[in-house]
Amino acid sequence: MRILTPSVISGSPYDIGYGLGMLARPVMNAYMAQSAAWHAVKRWREHPFVRELRRAAEDAFPAHVAELDGMAAGLGWSPDDIFLWNCRGELIHNAPDGCTTLAAVSKAGDARFIAHNEDGDPYLRDKCLLVDIRPDGKPGFVSFYYPGSLPGHTFAANRAGLAQAINNVRIKHPAIGVPRMVLTRAVLDARSLDEAVRLLSDAKRASGFHHTLGCAGDARVLSIEATVARCSVRDAAPLSGHANHLIHGPSNHEQQIVTQSSADRQARLDVLLPQLGDVDARALLQVLADKAPEGLPIHRDDPADPDEENTLATALFVVGKAGVELEVHQQSELRFRQFIPQETNTP
Repeated sequence: MRILTPSVISGSPYDIGYGLGMLARPVMNAYMAQSAAWHAVKRWREHPFVRELRRAAEDAFPAHVAELDGMAAGLGWSPDDIFLWNCRGELIHNAPDGCTTLAAVSKAGDARFIAHNEDGDPYLRDKCLLVDIRPDGKPGFVSFYYPGSLPGHTFAANRAGLAQAINNVRIKHPAIGVPRMVLTRAVLDARSLDEAVRLLSDAKRASGFHHTLGCAGDARVLSIEATVARCSVRDAAPLSGHANHLIHGPSNHEQQIVTQSSADRQARLDVLLPQLGDVDARALLQVLADKAPEGLPIHRDDPADPDEENTLATALFVVGKAGVELEVHQQSELRFRQFIPQETNTP
C-alpha cells in the first residue's frame, strides 16, 4: 500500500515556494505537455488582463505571489508562466479541477465532518503529494498538493484548527481582482472561521470557488460561494453537499457553466443525503464512493470522463474541540491519517 508522507517545507514565502517547486520538478514538464488546460492557458501570455490579476494579487497578498515566484525558480520555469497557470480558473472555464464536498454535524452536535472527493486531471493519479507547510509567523498547514499550484485549492487543515475543502465553479465572466487560487491559499493563514469569512467577503474576487470551512472549537460548518458578484455564506448543518456549480439560491445574476457531471452529482446527492440517518464518517465516505445507477457518478474513474477529471483522493476531516483529524483515501485505501492539534499560541 502506498503511504502518503507529507513533505515539510518551512521558511520565508519565497523559500516555501522554492521547496514546492523542487517537489514538483520531476513531473511538471510531462504534466504540462499533456495538459489541454495548459495549452489553453498559455495563449494568455503577456495579456493585459493577466498583468492586472498579478497587480491585484501583489497588492492584497504579496507573500503568496512571492511563493509563486519561488515555485517558478524551484521548477526552472518563468514566474510569468507559473502565475499564469495559477490563474487558470480566471482564464479558461474547463480547468480540470472538479470535486464533490459533503458537510455534516451529528444529531448530538458533538461531531463535525467535512468529506471531499478531489477530482482532477487523470494524469495526476498517484503524482500528487501531501505537504506540511510551516511559514514564518503563520499557523502553517497540511495540504494536498498539485504540482505547480499553490496549496489551498484542494483540501487542507491548518494549525489554528481551520479545515478547508474547495470545489471548482465555472464563472463565465471573471473580473480584475485576486485570483481564486491566491485567495484559497490566503485562507490557510486565517486563525478562525470568522477571519476566513472576512477575508473571502472583503476581497476583490476575480472569479469563484466554493469553500467548505470548519474550525476546531467552533460549532459551525460553513458553505461559502465566493464569486465575482457575491460572497454567499450558509450554515452547512446538519447535512449538505456541493458539486461544481452555484446552488445558493437563484444565480441568474451570475452566468456559470453547469457541466453534465456536476448536475448529475448534485442530483445524486439530493437523493442519497436524505437517506442518511445520524451521519458518521463511514456513511459520508460511502456517498463519495457512489457510482450511481444512472447518469455520471460521484466517484469518478472513467478515462473518458466528459470533464476530463477523475477522483484523485478522498479526504475526511473530523473537526473537534482541540483540533482536526485528517484522513486521505486513494483507490479505497487509507493512505494517511493525522490529528492536527489546534495551536492556540499560533503567532
